[in-house]
Amino acid sequence: MSATTLLQVSGLKVAYGGIQAVKGVSFEVRQGELVSLIGANGAGKTTTLKAITGIQPVAEGDIQFMGKSIKGQGAWDLVKQGLVMVPEGRGTFTRMTITENLQMGAYIRNDKAQIEADIEKVFTIFPRLKERRAQLAGTMSGGEQQMLAMGRALMTQPKVLLLDEPSMGLSPIMVDKIFEVVNDIHAQGVTILLVEQNASRALQIASRGYVMESGEVTMTGEGKALLSDPKVRAAYLGE
Repeated sequence: MSATTLLQVSGLKVAYGGIQAVKGVSFEVRQGELVSLIGANGAGKTTTLKAITGIQPVAEGDIQFMGKSIKGQGAWDLVKQGLVMVPEGRGTFTRMTITENLQMGAYIRNDKAQIEADIEKVFTIFPRLKERRAQLAGTMSGGEQQMLAMGRALMTQPKVLLLDEPSMGLSPIMVDKIFEVVNDIHAQGVTILLVEQNASRALQIASRGYVMESGEVTMTGEGKALLSDPKVRAAYLGE
C-alpha cells in the first residue's frame, strides 16, 4: 500500500508583477518522506514554498494539504493544521532567549507539560542550544540560529516541515551538522520538504527529488538516482 500523500501541488503558477516566477509546477510529498526540491538560484524554489505557505499569492493551480485545498489560506492557519516552514534567513526572535524562542514555537498549543517535554527533546537534538538556553538569539552565530529556527518549528508538532535553504551562508562544519540533524529529524518520523541549493547533500538524504529550472520541474526521481544522473551532475555538481 502506498503512503498517504500529505502535500500535493498541482499546476502551480506564481507571478511577481508581470514576471512568471513559477510556471505550472506539480509535485507531491508523501507521509514519512524527505523530498528535496533542488535547482540553481532563481529557479523558483523559494517562491514555490512561499506560495504553499500562503505568503505569496497563487496565480493558477492548486495546493492540497491532507486532502484539502489550502490555496489562499494564511500561514497562521496552516501552522495550526501542521504545515510549518523554517524560512530562508532563519527569522529568529533576536531579543528573546533560546528558551523563549522555543516557547514561541508552541504558541498554538496549551499542553503545558508536553511543551516542556518537547523543549527538552529539542535540546537533545541540539545540545548546543541547551548549553545556551538563556542566551539572546541575536547574539548567536548563523548556524546556531538555524538550529534554533528548526527547533522552534519542531515545537509546533509539524505534520510536514518545510525547510528553505537551511545550509545557506554556513561554514562547512555547520553545513555537515545541519544535514545530519535534518536526517535525524526525518528518521524520527517527521515528513520533510527540503529546498536546497546544495544539490549533492540534499539528494544524498532524500527519498525523492525534484529538479527545478526557470520556474518548472524538469526532472524527478529517487534521490540516489538523481544524484548519479549525468545531467544533474553536470548542472549542479560541477562535473
